[in-house]
Amino acid sequence: MKHAHLLLPVLFLISACLPVAAQYHQPKTIQFKGAPEYTDQELLAAADLKNGMTLTSVEINQHSKRLVDSGVFEKLSFSFDGENLVYSLQQSDALYPVRLENLPFITGKDLDATLHARLPLYHGKVPVEGTLLDDVRTAMEGMLASRGIHAALTSAPFTDLKLQKMTDVSLAITTPSVQIGEFHLDSGGAQDPKVKEVLAELTGLPYSMENTPDLIATNLGNYYRDKGYLEVEVRAEPQSTPVIAPEIVSIPFHVSIAPGSLYKLSSVQVAPGLLVSQANFDHQSHIHPGDIADGPLVRENWMYIERQYHNKGYLKASVHAMPSLNRAEGTVGFAVMVEPGPIYKMGALTIQNVSADLRAAMLAAWKMPAGSVFDEGAILGFFATHGANPALERVFVLVDVKYDLSLHDDTQTVDLALRLERKH
Repeated sequence: MKHAHLLLPVLFLISACLPVAAQYHQPKTIQFKGAPEYTDQELLAAADLKNGMTLTSVEINQHSKRLVDSGVFEKLSFSFDGENLVYSLQQSDALYPVRLENLPFITGKDLDATLHARLPLYHGKVPVEGTLLDDVRTAMEGMLASRGIHAALTSAPFTDLKLQKMTDVSLAITTPSVQIGEFHLDSGGAQDPKVKEVLAELTGLPYSMENTPDLIATNLGNYYRDKGYLEVEVRAEPQSTPVIAPEIVSIPFHVSIAPGSLYKLSSVQVAPGLLVSQANFDHQSHIHPGDIADGPLVRENWMYIERQYHNKGYLKASVHAMPSLNRAEGTVGFAVMVEPGPIYKMGALTIQNVSADLRAAMLAAWKMPAGSVFDEGAILGFFATHGANPALERVFVLVDVKYDLSLHDDTQTVDLALRLERKH
Protein backbone atom coordinates (compact mmCIF):
# COMPACT_ATOMS: atom_id res chain seq x y z
CA MET A 1 0.00 0.00 0.00
CA LYS A 2 2.89 2.35 0.68
CA HIS A 3 4.17 2.16 -2.87
CA ALA A 4 0.71 2.64 -4.33
CA HIS A 5 0.28 5.80 -2.25
CA LEU A 6 3.62 7.17 -3.41
CA LEU A 7 2.65 6.66 -7.02
CA LEU A 8 -0.50 8.78 -6.81
CA PRO A 9 1.27 11.98 -7.94
CA VAL A 10 2.97 10.00 -10.70
CA LEU A 11 -0.34 8.68 -12.02
CA PHE A 12 -1.89 12.13 -11.80
CA LEU A 13 0.88 13.70 -13.84
CA ILE A 14 0.69 10.99 -16.43
CA SER A 15 -3.01 11.55 -16.94
CA ALA A 16 -2.51 15.30 -17.06
CA CYS A 17 0.58 15.48 -19.26
CA LEU A 18 0.41 12.26 -21.30
CA PRO A 19 -3.27 11.71 -22.05
CA VAL A 20 -2.84 8.96 -24.63
CA ALA A 21 -1.38 5.78 -23.14
CA ALA A 22 -0.31 4.37 -26.52
CA GLN A 23 1.33 7.60 -27.68
CA TYR A 24 5.11 7.47 -27.92
CA HIS A 25 7.33 10.13 -26.40
CA GLN A 26 11.02 10.72 -26.84
CA PRO A 27 12.34 13.14 -24.19
CA LYS A 28 15.37 15.10 -25.24
CA THR A 29 16.64 15.01 -21.66
CA ILE A 30 15.85 13.07 -18.52
CA GLN A 31 16.64 15.10 -15.41
CA PHE A 32 16.53 14.39 -11.68
CA LYS A 33 16.08 16.90 -8.89
CA GLY A 34 16.04 16.56 -5.10
CA ALA A 35 18.47 13.63 -4.75
CA PRO A 36 21.96 15.17 -4.74
CA GLU A 37 23.54 12.03 -3.28
CA TYR A 38 22.92 10.20 -6.54
CA THR A 39 24.23 10.99 -10.00
CA ASP A 40 21.94 11.12 -13.01
CA GLN A 41 23.74 8.04 -14.35
CA GLU A 42 22.94 6.08 -11.16
CA LEU A 43 19.29 7.11 -11.20
CA LEU A 44 18.94 6.35 -14.91
CA ALA A 45 20.41 2.89 -14.33
CA ALA A 46 18.18 2.26 -11.32
CA ALA A 47 15.08 3.26 -13.31
CA ASP A 48 16.34 1.35 -16.38
CA LEU A 49 16.12 4.53 -18.44
CA LYS A 50 18.39 5.89 -21.16
CA ASN A 51 18.55 9.31 -22.74
CA GLY A 52 17.00 9.31 -26.18
CA MET A 53 14.80 6.25 -25.65
CA THR A 54 11.19 6.27 -26.86
CA LEU A 55 8.54 5.64 -24.18
CA THR A 56 4.81 5.38 -23.76
CA SER A 57 3.15 6.90 -20.71
CA VAL A 58 2.65 3.40 -19.30
CA GLU A 59 6.35 2.66 -19.70
CA ILE A 60 7.32 5.94 -18.05
CA ASN A 61 5.16 4.95 -15.11
CA GLN A 62 6.76 1.52 -14.98
CA HIS A 63 10.26 2.98 -14.94
CA SER A 64 9.24 5.45 -12.24
CA LYS A 65 7.85 2.63 -10.16
CA ARG A 66 11.30 1.01 -10.08
CA LEU A 67 12.62 4.03 -8.18
CA VAL A 68 9.67 4.10 -5.79
CA ASP A 69 9.79 0.37 -5.11
CA SER A 70 13.48 0.58 -4.20
CA GLY A 71 12.50 2.09 -0.84
CA VAL A 72 15.16 4.77 -1.21
CA PHE A 73 12.75 7.60 -1.97
CA GLU A 74 9.92 8.87 0.18
CA LYS A 75 8.26 10.84 -2.61
CA LEU A 76 8.48 10.90 -6.40
CA SER A 77 6.78 12.91 -9.10
CA PHE A 78 7.65 13.90 -12.63
CA SER A 79 6.64 16.28 -15.37
CA PHE A 80 7.06 16.14 -19.13
CA ASP A 81 6.78 19.28 -21.24
CA GLY A 82 7.20 17.56 -24.58
CA GLU A 83 10.97 17.83 -24.48
CA ASN A 84 12.25 17.31 -20.94
CA LEU A 85 11.28 14.53 -18.55
CA VAL A 86 11.99 15.91 -15.06
CA TYR A 87 11.83 13.79 -11.92
CA SER A 88 11.40 15.38 -8.49
CA LEU A 89 12.62 13.08 -5.73
CA GLN A 90 12.67 13.17 -1.94
CA GLN A 91 15.05 10.71 -0.37
CA SER A 92 13.82 8.66 2.58
CA ASP A 93 15.28 9.41 6.00
CA ALA A 94 14.91 5.74 6.97
CA LEU A 95 18.06 4.35 5.31
CA TYR A 96 20.48 2.34 7.44
CA PRO A 97 23.93 0.77 7.13
CA VAL A 98 24.09 -2.96 6.48
CA ARG A 99 25.23 -5.04 9.44
CA LEU A 100 26.59 -8.45 8.45
CA GLU A 101 26.04 -10.89 11.28
CA ASN A 102 27.64 -14.18 10.25
CA LEU A 103 28.66 -13.87 6.61
CA PRO A 104 32.21 -14.98 5.82
CA PHE A 105 32.96 -11.74 3.96
CA ILE A 106 35.60 -9.11 4.41
CA THR A 107 33.63 -5.94 5.05
CA GLY A 108 34.52 -2.39 4.17
CA LYS A 109 35.06 -0.40 1.01
CA ASP A 110 35.73 -3.40 -1.22
CA LEU A 111 32.39 -5.01 -0.40
CA ASP A 112 30.53 -1.71 -0.75
CA ALA A 113 32.19 -1.09 -4.11
CA THR A 114 31.20 -4.56 -5.34
CA LEU A 115 27.58 -4.03 -4.31
CA HIS A 116 27.46 -0.53 -5.79
CA ALA A 117 28.76 -1.80 -9.12
CA ARG A 118 25.75 -4.12 -9.28
CA LEU A 119 23.22 -1.86 -7.56
CA PRO A 120 23.62 1.84 -8.44
CA LEU A 121 21.34 3.02 -5.61
CA TYR A 122 23.44 1.26 -2.99
CA HIS A 123 25.59 3.84 -1.22
CA GLY A 124 26.28 1.77 1.88
CA LYS A 125 22.74 2.04 3.22
CA VAL A 126 19.45 0.23 2.61
CA PRO A 127 15.78 0.70 3.55
CA VAL A 128 14.02 -1.64 5.96
CA GLU A 129 11.77 -2.66 3.08
CA GLY A 130 12.12 -2.31 -0.66
CA THR A 131 13.72 -3.83 -3.72
CA LEU A 132 17.14 -2.37 -2.89
CA LEU A 133 17.25 -4.43 0.31
CA ASP A 134 16.02 -7.48 -1.60
CA ASP A 135 18.65 -6.92 -4.29
CA VAL A 136 21.46 -6.55 -1.73
CA ARG A 137 20.37 -9.78 -0.08
CA THR A 138 20.23 -11.55 -3.45
CA ALA A 139 23.62 -10.17 -4.47
CA MET A 140 25.21 -11.45 -1.27
CA GLU A 141 23.61 -14.85 -1.73
CA GLY A 142 25.18 -14.89 -5.19
CA MET A 143 28.57 -13.90 -3.81
CA LEU A 144 28.32 -16.72 -1.27
CA ALA A 145 27.27 -19.18 -3.96
CA SER A 146 30.34 -18.24 -6.00
CA ARG A 147 32.39 -19.45 -3.04
CA GLY A 148 30.47 -22.70 -2.77
CA ILE A 149 28.16 -21.62 0.05
CA HIS A 150 24.52 -22.05 -0.98
CA ALA A 151 22.92 -19.97 1.73
CA ALA A 152 19.60 -18.38 2.55
CA LEU A 153 19.83 -14.89 4.04
CA THR A 154 17.34 -13.03 6.18
CA SER A 155 17.19 -9.34 7.04
CA ALA A 156 15.93 -7.65 10.19
CA PRO A 157 16.13 -4.25 11.89
CA PHE A 158 18.95 -4.01 14.43
CA THR A 159 18.40 -1.94 17.57
CA ASP A 160 21.35 -0.61 19.55
CA LEU A 161 20.41 -1.29 23.17
CA LYS A 162 22.62 1.50 24.49
CA LEU A 163 21.17 4.10 22.13
CA GLN A 164 17.66 2.61 22.38
CA LYS A 165 17.05 3.08 18.68
CA MET A 166 17.39 1.28 15.36
CA THR A 167 20.82 1.82 13.85
CA ASP A 168 21.29 -0.85 11.17
CA VAL A 169 19.67 -3.48 9.00
CA SER A 170 21.24 -6.84 9.81
CA LEU A 171 21.78 -9.60 7.28
CA ALA A 172 22.36 -13.12 8.54
CA ILE A 173 22.71 -16.60 7.07
CA THR A 174 19.89 -18.79 8.32
CA THR A 175 21.01 -21.95 6.53
CA PRO A 176 23.50 -23.55 6.57
CA SER A 177 24.73 -23.12 10.15
CA VAL A 178 27.82 -20.89 10.41
CA GLN A 179 30.09 -21.76 13.33
CA ILE A 180 33.55 -21.23 14.79
CA GLY A 181 35.97 -23.69 13.19
CA GLU A 182 39.53 -24.81 13.86
CA PHE A 183 42.18 -22.63 15.46
CA HIS A 184 45.70 -22.17 14.16
CA LEU A 185 47.99 -20.95 16.94
CA ASP A 186 51.29 -19.19 16.61
CA SER A 187 54.22 -20.28 18.75
CA GLY A 188 53.09 -18.05 21.64
CA GLY A 189 50.34 -20.41 22.77
CA ALA A 190 50.73 -23.61 20.80
CA GLN A 191 52.62 -25.39 23.59
CA ASP A 192 50.13 -24.63 26.36
CA PRO A 193 47.53 -27.44 26.71
CA LYS A 194 45.18 -25.14 28.62
CA VAL A 195 45.06 -22.74 25.68
CA LYS A 196 43.82 -25.56 23.51
CA GLU A 197 41.20 -26.42 26.14
CA VAL A 198 39.95 -22.82 26.16
CA LEU A 199 39.69 -22.80 22.38
CA ALA A 200 38.06 -26.25 22.29
CA GLU A 201 35.18 -24.84 24.35
CA LEU A 202 34.65 -22.18 21.66
CA THR A 203 34.85 -24.50 18.65
CA GLY A 204 31.41 -25.13 17.18
CA LEU A 205 29.76 -22.06 18.72
CA PRO A 206 27.77 -19.78 16.39
CA TYR A 207 30.01 -17.44 14.41
CA SER A 208 29.55 -13.68 14.53
CA MET A 209 31.61 -11.34 12.35
CA GLU A 210 31.56 -8.64 15.02
CA ASN A 211 31.63 -10.59 18.29
CA THR A 212 33.59 -13.80 17.71
CA PRO A 213 37.11 -12.26 17.47
CA ASP A 214 36.45 -10.36 20.71
CA LEU A 215 35.07 -13.50 22.36
CA ILE A 216 38.21 -15.46 21.51
CA ALA A 217 40.51 -12.64 22.62
CA THR A 218 38.57 -12.16 25.87
CA ASN A 219 38.56 -15.85 26.84
CA LEU A 220 42.25 -16.32 26.12
CA GLY A 221 43.11 -12.97 27.65
CA ASN A 222 41.28 -13.87 30.87
CA TYR A 223 43.20 -17.15 31.06
CA TYR A 224 46.57 -15.41 30.75
CA ARG A 225 45.63 -12.53 33.08
CA ASP A 226 44.56 -15.05 35.71
CA LYS A 227 48.09 -16.49 35.47
CA GLY A 228 49.60 -13.05 36.13
CA TYR A 229 50.24 -11.91 32.54
CA LEU A 230 48.32 -8.69 33.02
CA GLU A 231 49.25 -7.09 29.70
CA VAL A 232 48.69 -10.04 27.40
CA GLU A 233 47.71 -9.21 23.84
CA VAL A 234 45.57 -11.63 21.83
CA ARG A 235 44.59 -11.28 18.19
CA ALA A 236 42.03 -13.58 16.59
CA GLU A 237 41.56 -13.24 12.83
CA PRO A 238 39.10 -15.24 10.72
CA GLN A 239 40.70 -16.94 7.76
CA SER A 240 39.51 -16.19 4.24
CA THR A 241 38.77 -19.82 3.32
CA PRO A 242 35.89 -21.35 5.30
CA VAL A 243 35.41 -25.08 5.57
CA ILE A 244 32.19 -25.82 3.69
CA ALA A 245 29.89 -28.78 4.30
CA PRO A 246 26.24 -29.16 3.19
CA GLU A 247 24.78 -28.16 6.57
CA ILE A 248 27.68 -26.38 8.30
CA VAL A 249 30.13 -23.67 7.33
CA SER A 250 33.10 -23.50 9.72
CA ILE A 251 35.21 -20.37 9.99
CA PRO A 252 38.85 -21.12 10.91
CA PHE A 253 40.84 -18.61 12.95
CA HIS A 254 44.47 -17.67 13.28
CA VAL A 255 45.31 -16.75 16.85
CA SER A 256 48.41 -14.92 17.99
CA ILE A 257 49.31 -14.48 21.66
CA ALA A 258 51.87 -12.11 23.17
CA PRO A 259 51.80 -12.85 26.93
CA GLY A 260 54.03 -9.99 28.00
CA SER A 261 55.58 -9.83 31.47
CA LEU A 262 54.58 -11.95 34.44
CA TYR A 263 53.42 -9.69 37.29
CA LYS A 264 53.64 -10.24 41.03
CA LEU A 265 51.59 -8.58 43.74
CA SER A 266 53.25 -5.65 45.48
CA SER A 267 50.45 -4.51 47.82
CA VAL A 268 46.74 -4.09 48.38
CA GLN A 269 45.81 -0.85 50.10
CA VAL A 270 42.32 -0.65 51.59
CA ALA A 271 40.96 2.89 51.78
CA PRO A 272 40.42 4.25 55.32
CA GLY A 273 36.89 4.17 56.65
CA LEU A 274 35.77 0.99 54.93
CA LEU A 275 33.86 -1.71 56.79
CA VAL A 276 36.93 -3.90 56.28
CA SER A 277 40.10 -2.72 58.02
CA GLN A 278 43.52 -3.21 56.50
CA ALA A 279 44.41 -5.67 59.26
CA ASN A 280 41.29 -7.77 58.73
CA PHE A 281 41.82 -7.75 54.99
CA ASP A 282 45.44 -8.87 55.26
CA HIS A 283 44.49 -11.61 57.75
CA GLN A 284 41.96 -13.26 55.41
CA SER A 285 43.85 -12.84 52.13
CA HIS A 286 45.30 -15.94 50.46
CA ILE A 287 47.62 -13.89 48.25
CA HIS A 288 50.48 -11.82 49.61
CA PRO A 289 53.13 -9.41 48.32
CA GLY A 290 55.64 -11.30 46.20
CA ASP A 291 53.11 -13.88 45.02
CA ILE A 292 52.19 -14.13 41.35
CA ALA A 293 49.15 -11.94 40.69
CA ASP A 294 46.83 -14.94 40.49
CA GLY A 295 43.47 -13.70 39.13
CA PRO A 296 41.10 -15.99 41.08
CA LEU A 297 42.87 -15.26 44.38
CA VAL A 298 42.81 -11.52 43.70
CA ARG A 299 39.09 -11.63 42.90
CA GLU A 300 38.40 -13.61 46.09
CA ASN A 301 39.61 -10.56 48.00
CA TRP A 302 37.13 -8.26 46.30
CA MET A 303 34.32 -10.75 46.91
CA TYR A 304 35.29 -10.92 50.58
CA ILE A 305 34.96 -7.14 50.88
CA GLU A 306 31.65 -7.22 49.02
CA ARG A 307 30.29 -9.89 51.39
CA GLN A 308 31.10 -7.75 54.43
CA TYR A 309 29.01 -4.95 52.98
CA HIS A 310 26.18 -7.31 52.04
CA ASN A 311 26.13 -8.50 55.65
CA LYS A 312 25.45 -4.92 56.75
CA GLY A 313 22.58 -4.30 54.32
CA TYR A 314 24.63 -2.70 51.53
CA LEU A 315 23.38 -5.08 48.85
CA LYS A 316 24.43 -2.83 45.98
CA ALA A 317 27.94 -2.18 47.27
CA SER A 318 30.45 -1.85 44.45
CA VAL A 319 34.12 -2.64 45.04
CA HIS A 320 36.62 -0.68 42.94
CA ALA A 321 40.18 -2.02 42.90
CA MET A 322 42.42 0.29 40.86
CA PRO A 323 45.57 -1.49 39.66
CA SER A 324 48.91 0.27 39.45
CA LEU A 325 51.54 -1.44 37.32
CA ASN A 326 55.26 -1.09 37.89
CA ARG A 327 56.60 -2.41 34.60
CA ALA A 328 60.23 -1.99 35.57
CA GLU A 329 59.82 -4.28 38.59
CA GLY A 330 57.04 -6.44 37.18
CA THR A 331 54.67 -5.76 40.07
CA VAL A 332 51.08 -4.65 40.49
CA GLY A 333 49.47 -2.95 43.43
CA PHE A 334 45.80 -2.27 44.12
CA ALA A 335 44.07 0.64 45.80
CA VAL A 336 40.63 -0.48 46.99
CA MET A 337 37.60 1.75 47.45
CA VAL A 338 33.91 0.91 47.90
CA GLU A 339 30.72 2.65 46.80
CA PRO A 340 28.34 1.27 49.47
CA GLY A 341 24.98 2.39 48.08
CA PRO A 342 21.82 2.36 50.21
CA ILE A 343 21.13 0.12 53.22
CA TYR A 344 18.37 -2.44 52.62
CA LYS A 345 16.10 -3.89 55.29
CA MET A 346 14.42 -7.25 55.56
CA GLY A 347 11.11 -7.51 53.74
CA ALA A 348 9.01 -10.63 53.19
CA LEU A 349 10.31 -14.17 53.68
CA THR A 350 8.97 -17.09 51.65
CA ILE A 351 10.08 -20.70 51.93
CA GLN A 352 9.53 -22.95 48.93
CA ASN A 353 9.60 -26.67 48.23
CA VAL A 354 8.99 -27.80 51.82
CA SER A 355 6.12 -29.25 53.82
CA ALA A 356 3.81 -27.01 55.84
CA ASP A 357 5.25 -28.32 59.14
CA LEU A 358 8.84 -27.69 58.09
CA ARG A 359 7.96 -24.23 56.80
CA ALA A 360 6.34 -23.34 60.12
CA ALA A 361 9.38 -24.60 62.05
CA MET A 362 11.77 -22.61 59.85
CA LEU A 363 9.71 -19.42 60.15
CA ALA A 364 9.67 -19.80 63.93
CA ALA A 365 13.46 -20.21 64.02
CA TRP A 366 14.22 -17.33 61.63
CA LYS A 367 16.13 -14.56 63.44
CA MET A 368 15.97 -11.63 60.98
CA PRO A 369 12.58 -9.92 61.41
CA ALA A 370 10.99 -7.63 58.84
CA GLY A 371 12.36 -4.10 59.11
CA SER A 372 15.78 -5.09 60.46
CA VAL A 373 18.96 -4.41 58.51
CA PHE A 374 19.37 -7.20 55.99
CA ASP A 375 22.28 -9.54 56.63
CA GLU A 376 22.99 -11.81 53.69
CA GLY A 377 25.50 -13.80 55.71
CA ALA A 378 22.74 -14.75 58.17
CA ILE A 379 21.16 -16.92 55.48
CA LEU A 380 24.02 -19.41 55.43
CA GLY A 381 24.37 -19.05 59.19
CA PHE A 382 20.74 -20.13 59.59
CA PHE A 383 21.46 -23.40 57.80
CA ALA A 384 24.78 -24.08 59.54
CA THR A 385 24.97 -27.20 61.71
CA HIS A 386 26.26 -25.94 65.06
CA GLY A 387 23.75 -27.52 67.43
CA ALA A 388 21.49 -24.48 67.81
CA ASN A 389 18.42 -26.30 66.47
CA PRO A 390 19.12 -30.06 66.16
CA ALA A 391 15.71 -30.91 64.70
CA LEU A 392 16.09 -28.49 61.79
CA GLU A 393 19.77 -29.25 61.33
CA ARG A 394 18.99 -32.94 60.75
CA VAL A 395 16.92 -31.80 57.79
CA PHE A 396 19.42 -29.20 56.56
CA VAL A 397 22.26 -31.70 56.18
CA LEU A 398 20.14 -33.54 53.59
CA VAL A 399 19.37 -30.57 51.36
CA ASP A 400 21.00 -27.89 49.25
CA VAL A 401 19.88 -24.34 49.96
CA LYS A 402 19.04 -21.92 47.16
CA TYR A 403 17.87 -18.37 47.67
CA ASP A 404 16.73 -15.40 45.59
CA LEU A 405 16.75 -11.75 46.60
CA SER A 406 14.19 -9.27 45.27
CA LEU A 407 15.30 -5.71 45.92
CA HIS A 408 12.74 -2.89 46.10
CA ASP A 409 14.48 0.43 45.58
CA ASP A 410 11.42 2.51 46.43
CA THR A 411 11.19 1.10 50.00
CA GLN A 412 14.83 -0.08 50.25
CA THR A 413 13.66 -3.48 51.37
CA VAL A 414 14.58 -6.92 50.12
CA ASP A 415 12.30 -9.95 49.90
CA LEU A 416 13.97 -13.31 50.48
CA ALA A 417 12.82 -16.56 48.86
CA LEU A 418 14.41 -19.73 50.28
CA ARG A 419 14.27 -23.00 48.39
CA LEU A 420 15.40 -26.39 49.66
CA GLU A 421 16.45 -29.11 47.20
CA ARG A 422 17.35 -32.65 48.20
CA LYS A 423 21.04 -33.43 47.71
CA HIS A 424 21.88 -35.88 44.97
